[in-house]
Amino acid sequence: MTAVTVVETDTDSEIAEIFADAGAAGFLHAREIGVEGGQEVNVGADEPVVLASVFKILVLTAYVRAVAAGELDPKERTTVTARYRIGGVGTAGFSDDVEASWRDLAQNMMTMSDNAATDVVYHRLGAAAVDRVIADLGLRHTRLVGCCEDLFASVIADLDGDADSDLDVLFEGATAEQILALDAVHPLRTSHSTPRDLTTLLNALWTDTAASAEACRQARDIMAQQIWPHRLSSGFPSDVRIAAKTGTLPTWRNEAGVVTYPDGRQYAVAVFTRAASLAERQPRVDASIGLAGFAAIEHLRAL
Repeated sequence: MTAVTVVETDTDSEIAEIFADAGAAGFLHAREIGVEGGQEVNVGADEPVVLASVFKILVLTAYVRAVAAGELDPKERTTVTARYRIGGVGTAGFSDDVEASWRDLAQNMMTMSDNAATDVVYHRLGAAAVDRVIADLGLRHTRLVGCCEDLFASVIADLDGDADSDLDVLFEGATAEQILALDAVHPLRTSHSTPRDLTTLLNALWTDTAASAEACRQARDIMAQQIWPHRLSSGFPSDVRIAAKTGTLPTWRNEAGVVTYPDGRQYAVAVFTRAASLAERQPRVDASIGLAGFAAIEHLRAL
């Protein structure tokens, strides 16, 4: 395998300063799509990070593979039941059972980060199918510990709850020390990866090597419809197209995606941040993801 050239310039310091000014530690990797042995921007790119909902890119890849293999009819309908209603957006926050097609659930999973839709798709595919994506693409530093349901169960257990506990109520009564001690916010105790593994995954999806060409196109099209503009997208001009997935847990705010410039050149960038504060809203940290991503990619383009 051809080694990637690491860019050692003031850009690394600039990016580190962006994160520090926002009150967070940051981890970033950026590379041009389809350029093997090309240059990269690396700011803690091989450090383990909490995936949070960024793991849904792996589930999406397994989903489009299953559709392409004829193992799953995307038009077939299924029901999202009370088991999966854990709050949040989409079917996860519905009051009643809802019937939807697999393709609509996959779209909800990626566009609005619907946790219930994610878990229904994940359980239909099976953990082994998602783990095969990790193995096939050589994501050596990536490990999933189940889906959203498993993540929430670990949080409830860590906060001394039980099967009947309301997660929101537990969080409201938890101390800062309890939240910071959760397995879910420590990379090696939960689903984790590295920024470099994420750009490897994205490069495979954008070069049709993660699955068939049609399957990869479907994944790209779905990722381009994400509705959240406050992180990676906030750093780029409006003529730059972005297809990405966010992820959020206490202290962690992340996004990984592909940025396409008007000249057709494309760049994979994965940005993970860990804030010093437990505040629910942290617009400066959100904005730092876009600012750091833009700085990294503009540096690559200037070379």
